Amino acid sequence: QVQLVESGGGSVQPGGSLRLSCAASGFAFSVYTMNWYRQAPGKERELVATINNVGSSTYYADSVKGRFTISRDNAKNTLYLQMNSLKPEDTGVYYCKVQRGSSGYWGQGAQVAVAT
Repeated sequence: QVQLVESGGGSVQPGGSLRLSCAASGFAFSVYTMNWYRQAPGKERELVATINNVGSSTYYADSVKGRFTISRDNAKNTLYLQMNSLKPEDTGVYYCKVQRGSSGYWGQGAQVAVAT
């Protein structure tokens, strides 16, 4: 079965950095586009970044462009999100997601807190 397990969340001061990882199993990771979403307290879940199956094409939400970098290692079946220059508004739970046909699969989420 499809499994996505995020790690690397934590607490950091504004301006700091974190690197999230998403370990994937149960499907052919190298075939699929992968996504990072986040959900801030009291807000709807939003798309943060997307990367195609070979890592040659990426998309970023305007709010994170220039600060976040999505990448993947298909040999390790792992998705990454490097987050730099973090702001308090980046606080939330970060999820990786894969869409396989009509079915979407989510990880359990990684908490990120940005505060002084």
